[in-house]
Amino acid sequence: MLILGIETSCDETSASVVQNGQVILSNTISSQIDIHCKYGGVVPELASRHHLENINFVIAEVLKKARLQMTDMDALAVTRGPGLIGSLLVGIMAAKTLAALYRIPLIPIHHIEGHIYANFLEHNLKPPFLALVVSGGHTELIVQQGYARYKILGRTRDDAVGEAFDKVAKLLNLGYPGGPVIDKLAREGDPNYIKFPRPYLPGSYDFSFSGLKTAVVNFVSKQSTINYQLSTNIVASFQQAVIEVLVNKTIATAVKLKQKKIVLAGGVAANSALRTLFLAQIKTGGLKIYYPSPLLCTDNAAMIAGAAYYRIRNKKIKYNPKMLMFKAEPNLRL
Repeated sequence: MLILGIETSCDETSASVVQNGQVILSNTISSQIDIHCKYGGVVPELASRHHLENINFVIAEVLKKARLQMTDMDALAVTRGPGLIGSLLVGIMAAKTLAALYRIPLIPIHHIEGHIYANFLEHNLKPPFLALVVSGGHTELIVQQGYARYKILGRTRDDAVGEAFDKVAKLLNLGYPGGPVIDKLAREGDPNYIKFPRPYLPGSYDFSFSGLKTAVVNFVSKQSTINYQLSTNIVASFQQAVIEVLVNKTIATAVKLKQKKIVLAGGVAANSALRTLFLAQIKTGGLKIYYPSPLLCTDNAAMIAGAAYYRIRNKKIKYNPKMLMFKAEPNLRL
C-alpha cells in the first residue's frame, strides 16, 4: 500500500511517500527556521505564506524521488490538527484538491498520533505501550492500547517542554529553536551547578515547567554578568531538571501501569541527554525504550503517512467525496 503524506501543522512543509506503513520511499522537509529565528519563534502568518509557496514543489519532489505518480497512490494522508490554523489549512486544501482530482481516499491524521507512529517506521513495534510525547507544543503521557486506541494520562498544565527550552534559550540570547542549541551547549556545562526545582506534581500524571522556567529567569536576573561558562552551567542545570522529571515520571508510570515498553515521540525526543538518561534508568527495570532517529522526531510527513496506514490497513477503502468534508482543527484532541 502506497500512501502520500502531507504535514503543514507548524513551520515545516513536508511530504512523503510511505509503503506499508514502514518503508519510506521518499521524504522531503522544507524548514522555515531561518525565517522565524530572527523573531525568536514561529510567526503564524509568515508560516502559512511560506507553506503556500512550498507545498506544490515539495509534493512534486517526493513523487519524483520515489519515481511514482499520483495515480500510483492508494491513499493520501494529511495532518488535520492540532497546529496553527493557517498552516493546517494549506496542507489540508492541497490534500483535498489532489484527492478530488485523482479520486484517491483521503485520511485525516492527528499530529500527535503521527509523532507516535514515527517509531513504527524504524522499529518492529506493537501496542500496548506508554508514549511520552515531548515537543514545542506538547508534553503528554499516553497509553496506546491498540492501533487507533489512546488513553491520555497526563499533559502539561502550562509550558510544554520545547516551549520552555525556547524561552530559556531566548533569555540567554542563544538563538532559536532552543532545544538543539541547549542540547549542544549543555554538554560543556555542569548539570549540578544549580539545583533548579524538579516539578513532579505528586499524585498526578500531569507536567508543569512554568515554575522551572521562572527559577531560571530569577537566577539570571541576579547575575551581574553571564559569561560563556556560566551560560553552559545554567543550561546544563536547567536541562538536567527537565529530563529528570520526564524520565523518572515516565518510568514510574510505566511500572505502576505494568507497561513494559516506553515510546518517545516529538521534537524533544531527539535530545541526547534525555535518551541517555532513559537508557541508564531502564537497565534495572525490565523495560524497553524506543525512539525515532532525530530527523523523524521533528515534524515530517512520513509519520503522517505511516499513521494513516495503520488506520486503513485492514479495511477496503475507496474514494468518497464525503472524505473531504472534515475541517482543520487547531485544538484537535487525540
